[in-house]
Amino acid sequence: MNMKFTIIATSLLLSMAALSLAETPAATAPVKIEQAEKKLAEGAQLLDVRTKEEWDEGHLKGAKLVTVTEEGFLEKAKAVLDTKKPVVVYCRSGKRSAMATEQLRAAGFTVDDMEGGITAWKAAGKPVEK
Repeated sequence: MNMKFTIIATSLLLSMAALSLAETPAATAPVKIEQAEKKLAEGAQLLDVRTKEEWDEGHLKGAKLVTVTEEGFLEKAKAVLDTKKPVVVYCRSGKRSAMATEQLRAAGFTVDDMEGGITAWKAAGKPVEK
């Protein structure tokens, strides 16, 4: 009887763990440049999470700058973004925008991370401004 109880209890715990994992939202893959452009055309906000120095070298038209590596990133982002509108995030190549995307999603934003960042944007022949 004891062995039967152990097997049933273990089975229940494994089932509960599997259900818990199934309900956890998976990280969404970054969106391609074309998808990002479409989202922006549909009214999404654009957020550059690089440094001010990088921004000054060139940025995407209409972007807002909030540096993800600075203290208070989330509070600063909330101050310049509308929580009810989707956001497209980019950095130089994708690492910092992934960090920002995770933080913004946890705060309730609908966010897409632009694959390859401004490097991929430029490589695709897309315009930047200074």
